[in-house]
Amino acid sequence: MSNQLKQGRLIIAGLVILLMILHQDNWNWDNSNLVFGFIPVTLFYHMYISFSASVIWFMATRIAWPDDVEEEVLAEVSEQGGDA
Repeated sequence: MSNQLKQGRLIIAGLVILLMILHQDNWNWDNSNLVFGFIPVTLFYHMYISFSASVIWFMATRIAWPDDVEEEVLAEVSEQGGDA
């Protein structure tokens, strides 16, 4: 496993742990302010967390996903005489 892949996996793991910590938003429970005049702060915060989670998942597929998995599957399919 390359050093860059290891670092990428550590970065993704750190970001996921950070999201897990930030998801516990105890400080917003009593906040009754509205964002844009109609969205409660807590709902807006969770929308932001959900968007961040999707960005981190995209980063995980690009940075930390092993390249050799696809090559192994393609090699098995070609050995069996099928189309990939």
